Amino acid sequence: MVAHRPFAPVVSKQKRTVFYLSDRTGITAETLGHSLLTQFDGVEWETVSVPFLDCERKATDVAAWINRAAEHDGWRPLVFSTLQQPEILAIIKQANCRIYDFFETFTHPVEEELHQSSARKAGRSHGLQHHPSYFKRIDAINYVLAHDDGVNPKHFVEADIILIGVSRSGKTPTCLYLGLQYGIAAANYPLTPDDMAVQQLPKAIEAVKHKLFGLTLTPAQLHFIRQQRRPDSEYASLTQCQWEIQWQEALFNRFNIPYLDTTRISIEEISATILDRCGLKRQLYG
Repeated sequence: MVAHRPFAPVVSKQKRTVFYLSDRTGITAETLGHSLLTQFDGVEWETVSVPFLDCERKATDVAAWINRAAEHDGWRPLVFSTLQQPEILAIIKQANCRIYDFFETFTHPVEEELHQSSARKAGRSHGLQHHPSYFKRIDAINYVLAHDDGVNPKHFVEADIILIGVSRSGKTPTCLYLGLQYGIAAANYPLTPDDMAVQQLPKAIEAVKHKLFGLTLTPAQLHFIRQQRRPDSEYASLTQCQWEIQWQEALFNRFNIPYLDTTRISIEEISATILDRCGLKRQLYG
């Protein structure tokens, strides 16, 4: 007689609501809060972002919203805040929540160390007070857009870096992130089946070989990505993907081009790794 093992109980995820509150864009609160929450598994998050929370009437409405979420979830919400106005923060603190105020946590110790009070003005981290930095970002993004997918190769000499790889290997989003977050003038050049007829660098990038950085990934991942774009085409076939990846990695190795396998890493990590390996420096916030 076969003994039947009891079914293991299904453990449901804890459902919690998280609020990101700011009197400006909320980018800082969301970025720092999200980074913290990624370290905690087993929780299903309902995310609420409230930017431009800049008056007491809005704060009262948000406090009521927090209380409703607490009643609905059965758990008090987490609130990540970069609010600067004490009277608004005081209203939020009266709600049924656990609040983590980034400025309140860190500003006072810095004030003590510098022996001066902070300005406590909203929007300084994403404002226009550092004009050279802001316009460097705009220039970098414009460069990326004007030199995407091999366009204007005669201007590649002006690039900080040139990403190369087969179609759908992540070149464009990585270039955009490098421009937006780091102020890096990043171009990219696609390796095509025509290039694969020979084991040589395309002529358009021979003169800038020292600026090249390759992006690769597993054939299975490339096949998956291309299937979303052109389902069941030769372009997306696993055989074609295997051939292209094998060819490009051989090319990278032959010409000593540094490259990175991006299969399991994010755009953020890809970009930071490229900067580190190529000795590039962030051009913003300096």
